[in-house]
Amino acid sequence: MNQEKQTKYAAVGIGLFLAAAALCCLLWILIPSAGGGGYTADIYQNGELIQSISLKDADQPYTFTVTGENGCYNIIEVRPGSIGIRDASCPDKLCVLQGFITDSRLPVTCLPNRLVIRLRPREEQSQSNPALPDTITY
Repeated sequence: MNQEKQTKYAAVGIGLFLAAAALCCLLWILIPSAGGGGYTADIYQNGELIQSISLKDADQPYTFTVTGENGCYNIIEVRPGSIGIRDASCPDKLCVLQGFITDSRLPVTCLPNRLVIRLRPREEQSQSNPALPDTITY
């Protein structure tokens, strides 16, 4: 009988430990980092960096167009602290529906036009070779 109690307490202890670890991981993912330096948006097309924009330096919203092969285009809007795709020539417009991003958790991607917008903290600007996005599959 004593052995059964010890096994039950061990199982409860392991369960509580795993629940606490999962909660810590979830909070680490969901709570944005406290880096006050803002973000830099790196815009890649066909895996090549075509432009970097400091979101902290953007005072007024503005748009610009990125054109690609076969007449494809993406109209990108930069706002103070965020960036997103306003319009695109792709058929499904999932990149437009993704909205504007304000942190580096998830990049904006337009796979038909092979465009990726990735945010990185400004402190990483001193790196000479920033990490490129994974291979873009069409």
